Parts: sequence; C-alpha cells; structure tokens
Amino acid sequence: MTKTANSFFMKKFLLPVLVLNTLLLLLACGDQTSQEEKVPGELLPVGALRMQPATIPVSAETVALTEGAKEVEIRPRVGGIVLKRFFHEGMAVSAGEPLYQIDPEPFRRALAEVEAEFLEQSIQVVRANTEKNRFEKLLAENFVSQRAYDNAYTEFKLSEAALHSLKARVQQAKLELSYATVRAPIDGITGRSLVSEGTLAAANTSVLTTMAQISPIWVRFSFSDNELERFGGRLSEQNVNEVRLVLPNGEVYPHKGSINFAASTIDPLIGAQQLRATFENTDQRLLPGQFVRVRVVAGETSDVFLLPQRAVMTSDLGRYVYVIDERNAVAVRPVTVGEWVGKDWVILDGLQTGDRVAVDNLIRLGPEMLVDPQLLDPSEVLSYIH
Repeated sequence: MTKTANSFFMKKFLLPVLVLNTLLLLLACGDQTSQEEKVPGELLPVGALRMQPATIPVSAETVALTEGAKEVEIRPRVGGIVLKRFFHEGMAVSAGEPLYQIDPEPFRRALAEVEAEFLEQSIQVVRANTEKNRFEKLLAENFVSQRAYDNAYTEFKLSEAALHSLKARVQQAKLELSYATVRAPIDGITGRSLVSEGTLAAANTSVLTTMAQISPIWVRFSFSDNELERFGGRLSEQNVNEVRLVLPNGEVYPHKGSINFAASTIDPLIGAQQLRATFENTDQRLLPGQFVRVRVVAGETSDVFLLPQRAVMTSDLGRYVYVIDERNAVAVRPVTVGEWVGKDWVILDGLQTGDRVAVDNLIRLGPEMLVDPQLLDPSEVLSYIH
C-alpha cells in the first residue's frame, strides 16, 4: 500500500474511531465525577434515629400449660351398683350437686335395722333407769342391800352405753345412705364419665369421673438458667411485676395474673425453675390442658435500644438494619432482637450509642449508597414513617 493510501485509511476509518472512544471516556469520567460531587440536596433523604440506650422492663415469654386450680377424682365413699348419672359430661356444676346415684336400698335396710335396735335399747334404758331409781329408794329405807342396788346401777350403765353405741351406728348408717348419692365436692367442670349405669363401684377405689375448678385457673411454666439471668436471678412472688397470657391466636388475655408458686431450686431434670401463676377465668374462656404463652415482667434494663418495627428487616441470615456512617454511606448491620415494647423492637445486640439507623425509604437503600440523613425525634417517628 502506498503512503498516500495509508494516509487516506487513517483519515477515513481510524480517526473517527479514536475520536468516539475519547468522547465515551470523557463522558464516563464526567458521570463518575458528578456522582462523587453530588451536593446533599441531590441525595436521597432518609429519616434516621440516633441510638440512645433505653430503660425498659425486662420481660420474657415461654410456653405454658393451663390446669385447674383444683383437679379431683370423684370416687364413691360406699360401694354398690351405679343406678343413675345426673350430669352431662363437660358441664359446669356447683359444689353439692348430685353426680351419681348408687343403689341406696342396702343402706336404707341397714339404717332401718340399726334404728330398730336403737329404739329397743332406748326402751331397755328406760326400764333399767326405773329399776335403778326403785332400788335407790329401797336402799334408803334398808329394804335391799347395797349389793342389789349396785347391780341395778351397773345394769343401767351398761344399757346406757349400749344405747350410745347404737346411736353412733345410726349416724353412720345415715351417713352411708347419704353417700349413696355422690355429690360434687367443688364448683367446677365435670370430665368424661368413666362408669355407666349398672356398673359395680367399689368404695374409695373406683373412679367415677373427674372435676376441675377453672375459675380461677392456674398456669404452669418454667424458665431456664439463661432466661433467669436476664431477670437477674430466681423469680418469686416478690420480684415479678406482671404476668400476662398470650393466647394461641396472638391475643393478650385481658386479665393479669399473679405468681402463686415459685420453686426455690432449679429442677435438675430440665435445668429450669418451675413457676405457677393464677388468673381469673369467670367466663371460662380458658380450659385445663390448653397450651398458651406466658409473658413475665420483672425488673428493668438500661443497656438496650428501641427501634420501630419497620426499621428492622429480615433476611435468610437473620435480622438487620441500615446504619448511616460518618460519610453518610449506608451499611448493613446485623442485630439481635428481643421482645416488642409497644410498636418497637428491643435491640439487644448489634448497635452502639450514637449510631444513626435509617427508618424510612428502606426499600431504596443499598450498601455503600450515599444518602442525606435527616435526624428525627423518637417521639415523632411513628407518625413520620406511617
């Protein structure tokens, strides 16, 4: 190729390509410079909270089991054939209401027999007393000997003792007849009947049914060693401020509870302290054997932070927040959360005093993104982000 041809090729083809590359390079440098030199007004405004330690009550939740304040097995005090059941299974009954009728006829006959013996012995006592009084007069007139009087007196005393014995038997027979009607010992809810009409029930052995007093109702639960450390040690009736129930549907039970039992030792089998609380249950909303969650509040802590729920996000690796550093750049910070306090998360770990945490425009944020942080008053955060 000649020199003239080479010059023509450079002007026609290579020179435009070089000019285009130069222009693209200049545009790229200009965009980078403009991104780095953006003024704050051009950055994304982001509401932020400056973290300050908060003092909040210490609370913890755990699974609990409800149980009747009184749970009893209904056993007959006398044996016999069960003739009738007076209640519907699962119904509420009052103390003293009849539950079962055991055949009373044997006890009526026994009572009639002992009452007849008592009547006969009463007549015998009257006769012996009359005889004693007669011998007492005769002794005063020296018509009978002292020995004869003593015999009459002894006969009267023996008859009188026999009468007292028969009186006790009459009372026992009446009691056994009353026991033929098995009555509810407490106010409560009946369980499933374990016998049917015609069954032979053994005295003090056969279980006829069960009953549970559910107003008030008890709730059993426990806390492990680690959970107790959050409270500062063993829980008791004196240092527990509040006990609440969280129902299976997430609703908080309207009545507060109180601790009525706190074990003084740690159960070595489960490594936890056993506790029990009592709750009002007049509407019988809670039933024995129901699984619920119990929330216990005891003491205070001042080394935690509070964040609106919206500011705490979740990923496959756990909870995290967006923290704005001194360069106004966004960084992802993993956090450990505790319970809710109102509409705020309790942050147990991951933040430090003075950290600026983003609370809005979160969906538009990303790591290393420069933003324009606008510090908010904590009392205005909820209205600002909603």
